[in-house]
Amino acid sequence: MTERLDLLKIAQEEQSGDLFKLLDSIYKRSKIKPRGISDAIIWEGGNQYGNVKPVAHAFTDMFALNGTLMALDVLGLPFLGVPMMAQFRHDTKLASLDWFGKLDYTSLKWSTAGDFMVNEKGKKVVVAGKSANAPLRTAAGVYCNVRPYGTITSVRFMPGLPYSQDKKKFRVDAGTGNIHSEMNTPGVRMAYAARLFLKMVHETRQLGRVATKPTQAQEDTVNAGIIRWLLQGTKFELKRRYSVDAYEEEKANVDAIVALLPKDFKAGMENWGGEIYEHISDTNFGLLLHDMMQQRKVIVYATDLDGDRLTDLMADAPDALRAWGQLVLDHVKAGTDMKKVWADMGFTMKNGKDMTSVMYRMQGEPIYEQTLGSADAMLLRLLAGDETVGGEKQPYDPRIHFVLINEAYKAANPGNTELARWLDAQLEAFDKIYAGKRPRYLEAYNKLKDAIKPWGSK
Repeated sequence: MTERLDLLKIAQEEQSGDLFKLLDSIYKRSKIKPRGISDAIIWEGGNQYGNVKPVAHAFTDMFALNGTLMALDVLGLPFLGVPMMAQFRHDTKLASLDWFGKLDYTSLKWSTAGDFMVNEKGKKVVVAGKSANAPLRTAAGVYCNVRPYGTITSVRFMPGLPYSQDKKKFRVDAGTGNIHSEMNTPGVRMAYAARLFLKMVHETRQLGRVATKPTQAQEDTVNAGIIRWLLQGTKFELKRRYSVDAYEEEKANVDAIVALLPKDFKAGMENWGGEIYEHISDTNFGLLLHDMMQQRKVIVYATDLDGDRLTDLMADAPDALRAWGQLVLDHVKAGTDMKKVWADMGFTMKNGKDMTSVMYRMQGEPIYEQTLGSADAMLLRLLAGDETVGGEKQPYDPRIHFVLINEAYKAANPGNTELARWLDAQLEAFDKIYAGKRPRYLEAYNKLKDAIKPWGSK
């Protein structure tokens, strides 16, 4: 029997022990360090076989941590682990966010609950940085995330938050390019996000929709203005346009950002082309439903706040559309299951849990990200001794860990066909074990260990 992790002990230590000490006893410290940070703590593990470039994993909380450790142990792939558990982040004043953000590796992080409670001087307090999403994105130099789902791809500029309404205070800092708002929205990163959107439209020839709100928010006017500046001198067709040219409207502010960009920022764009439609972001919610139903291939560019709403809609709409379809089928007494009809019609969107998110950053490889909304409650049920609560709840499904690992390792190792084939085979093995009634988490771990021979093992 192969050596196994005590996943329950890891969960118990997280609640009332010394999780860091336990993980330090399982994994060895790596000599690999992030750019310019010599005292960073990075763990490493897995089998060094086949010249596979490791992926950096954020070790966070609850099932985000437990599921990650389980999947890495089952697969045996080489990895780097960054201690980002809530208590450790809190105690070290978020130092590990810089470690993670400055590693020159394709990375994988989990978003967990924002109100995680930690101990501070004998009291329970909300962890510093809450879910750490915003400070991590800032530290890592993130400028957008890309979420492909079915025929829709969302390109969401980030970090950039709420809208300045006070015109007297609104300005772009000529030294940094930061746009005045609560978070000092980084205008330079905004330009990189807009350029990536146009590049994707050019390369895929899919429809490009700009979903900003320039009539209501000045940050959005700058964002739309950058798009208009980028379109100048290209072969893109602006098929639908705002009544006002946002570049002319915010020319001084856009030019202040442009002045900070590399001189060759638009090099080659003169040959880019495709169809671009400018829409108010609110309108795009309705358009997105029509795009989904008509299976129209579309790339949508949105700001941080509206992009978050759009991806929520992408995740939630398929369930609503299927439910509506089933009502119609039942009304006409078709005797057909809408789930089968949905698949037969070529729709691939399920319920958003299989929607990946890839964050691009100014330096370094992309960060693959996923949210585990109810992972905290699920792990607490496991610790209480019955993860199903007498059969009322489903056991935890760790498939998304295996899906994201599959995608991240392929991205980190382009052209490695042996690895790609192996990754796909292990996902098939996972699906066989989880076919039918979902097994309990610890029972499934043992089945996966029996069924999957780790990468590089003989």
